[in-house]
Parts: sequence; structure tokens; C-alpha cells
Amino acid sequence: MTILIILFLATCFLAYSNGANDNFKGVATLFGSKTTNYKGAIWLATVTTFAGSVCSIFFAQTLVKTFSGKGLVPDAVSISPEFLTAVAIGSAITVIIATVTGFPISTTHSLTGALVGAGFIAVGTQVNFAVLGRSFFFPLLIAPVIAVAFGCTLYIIFRNMRIRSGITKEWCLCIGDQKRLVPSMQSAVTLAAKCSSSIGATIDKSENCMEMYKGHFLGMSCQKLLDYFHFCSAGVVSFARGLNDTPKIVALLLLIKGLSIHWGMAAVAVGMAVGGLLNARKVAETMSNKITKLNHGQGFTANLVTGFLVIFASRFGVPVSTTHVSVGSIFGIGLASKRLNTGIMQGIILSWLVTLPIAAVFSAGAYWMLVRFAH
Repeated sequence: MTILIILFLATCFLAYSNGANDNFKGVATLFGSKTTNYKGAIWLATVTTFAGSVCSIFFAQTLVKTFSGKGLVPDAVSISPEFLTAVAIGSAITVIIATVTGFPISTTHSLTGALVGAGFIAVGTQVNFAVLGRSFFFPLLIAPVIAVAFGCTLYIIFRNMRIRSGITKEWCLCIGDQKRLVPSMQSAVTLAAKCSSSIGATIDKSENCMEMYKGHFLGMSCQKLLDYFHFCSAGVVSFARGLNDTPKIVALLLLIKGLSIHWGMAAVAVGMAVGGLLNARKVAETMSNKITKLNHGQGFTANLVTGFLVIFASRFGVPVSTTHVSVGSIFGIGLASKRLNTGIMQGIILSWLVTLPIAAVFSAGAYWMLVRFAH
């Protein structure tokens, strides 16, 4: 009974870590393009991710089977509470470390590494590496490559369509009242300063200015129309993330008798929401501002690519990483616009490479300890 309680708590901690690292990824383009502020973005992400988690009960149960460990290790091991608890602990620790350091990593990747680590300690070379490569590694490797290609191509297409449609860009110039102190002409004893206001203009750094789209399309302001679609696309990406990630985590709870899959998904959904609200800021800064500078159109394009690929993968039970797809689409746009921060991308890719072995080590250690001390 004790091990099942530990399993439930470890899974909830994994859901919290997942929300902290992943929730903002769907709305990062809104924040990065200054379409909305951080608070507005994170609340949109929380609501739409929660909706995706709820819908995963009906539409994404294939992923529950994929991440239960069955086929990867012998059935007797895959239904062991020590094995599942070790997987939850290993992946949760890996994701929370990445979160507090500001690196957007993949929970899918962490779970894969944790499955391998605990499985190797449990059965050694009996881990089915053929299933590992076909069902896990291949989708995780190919998804970001496809996202880069789609993001780059779609951005170029949309940019050419905008130019041919005669839609141009304009930059904001801040004009308004400015407060300034004016010394009063009085004796030294009563010297004072009075506050007066005047009209002035402010020219700031280009990264602090707002780039807007000028013109109308079908009788509507191009900028307002784009903002509307941008918000919708961000909601779709966050919804898709909840749809894709929730079943992977819930798979760890299937062993607990009396806890239906519906209640399991509800617990995971709440954990993800709380994690995003409380601990997403550092990853938000990396995704929104450090990979590349985004304008409204580029942000919308990145979300469109991410939403399409993740929903497509969820529908067919393919365990892609929302992180890899989202970062890949932004990366592709950065390549096309020639505004990519290569230093940050190198750090992110390095964090992806070490995610699997780190999760494997943590889960292997957790399994070794649980087997020896939990009974």
C-alpha cells in the first residue's frame, strides 16, 4: 500500500514538473511577439492545456498503452509498482532540474530515458530495444526535423503572400504626456521643484518597439485579424500539448486499483495546471525571447506548425515531444528570418541530448533503492 501512495505522489510531482516546463510552450509566441503579457499568456495556456487533458480521456488512450512499459520490458516488470514509481521519480527529477535552469526539455524524452534506466536495472539486456527504437526514438528524432522544415517553409510562404497582398509593416512611436521637474524661482530657503507635463516623443531600442501590420483584409484590420488567429493558434497548441502529454503520465497510475483512468487524468491535469502557474517563468523567457525575436506573423506561423503536428501525432498514438516540435518550428522561422540565437540553440540541443541518460540514471537509482528498501 505504501508503494502505491509513493507512486501516486511521484506521478503528481511529474505532472507538476511537466506543467512548469511545458505549459508555456504553446503561448511563448504570444509573449515573445508582445501580443499579450506573461500573465495573460500563462492563464490562456493553463485553461487550454487543462481542456486538452480532459479530452485526452476520449481521444488519446493509445498513448496510455505506449507509456505503460508493456512490450519494452516483460509484463511482470511493467506492472511492478517499484518499476513505475522509479520511472515517475526519474523523469520528474530530470524535468524539474531543467525547469529551474530555464531549459525547455521533453517530458516524453525524460519518460523514455526513465523507462530504459529502470528497465535495465530490472531485466538487464532483456529490454526490447527494437520496440524502443521503433516506438520512441524514431518519432522523437524525426519530429523536430519535420517541425524545422515546416516552420521555415510555411513562414516563407506566408511572408510572400503578405507582400503580394500589399500588407506592409509599421513601427510604433510613443507620443504622450511626459512628467518633468522644473525648479521654482524662489529664495534658497523655500527652494522647491514643481512638476509640469509636456508632449514628447520616445524612440526606444528596436526590440522594445511594437511591429504592427498595416492595412485591411476582408474589411478587417490586418493586425486585429492576425492577433485573433494568433490567440486561437496558441490555444490550439496548448490544447494539443495537454492531449498528448496527459496520457503518457497517466500510464504510470494504471496499476492503482480503485483509481479509474478518468480520475487519474483529472489528477494529472490539476498537477500540470498548478506547475505551469507557479513555476514556468524561466522556461517562458527562453522560449519567448532567447531563441529568436518573433513578430506577430512569425509567432502565428510557429503555432500553426506545432498545433498541426502534435494533434496529428496524438490522433495516431505517436509519442512526439511538444517541446521538440515547438522549438523546432521557432528554430525554422529563426533560420528563415536570419535572426536565430545559435548560442541558446546549442544549449537547448545539448540539454536534449543529456535528458535521456540523466533520466535513465535517476530512475535506475530509484528502482534499485525501492526494490531493496520499500518492502
